[in-house]
Amino acid sequence: MTRTDSPIPPADPIAARLMLLAGLFGAIAVAAGAYASHGLAAVRDAHAVDLWKTASQYQMVHALAILVLAPLRRALPAQARWLAASGLCFAIGCVLFPGALYALGWYGPSAMGAVAPVGGLSFILGWLLVGYAGLRSQR
Repeated sequence: MTRTDSPIPPADPIAARLMLLAGLFGAIAVAAGAYASHGLAAVRDAHAVDLWKTASQYQMVHALAILVLAPLRRALPAQARWLAASGLCFAIGCVLFPGALYALGWYGPSAMGAVAPVGGLSFILGWLLVGYAGLRSQR
């Protein structure tokens, strides 16, 4: 059997990076959510706990979205670049939006509050790119 006849498709380095990011963001989301539920209230107020819970939920949802993009790139190869761009937007959002909320919950009001909307816009753009890839795949 030659390399081209192999039933194993060639590796997709972008899909591998998406999976790595999904794993990292998912792990952070679980750890932060657990801390918010079981330890943060001992050192911060209820508002901080709510911020951390919200941040961990958004981070987990988008970690799972990033994970789904890896097989979607293989299923829709003509849309792979749009799906990669979506993954990049989700990754930026997973740093900025939850990161800002974690910081606000820990340190209180600061300039980090201005970063959260940028992360939120990144999430929105990521979802729009997924929708665009789906629309283009129907052509």
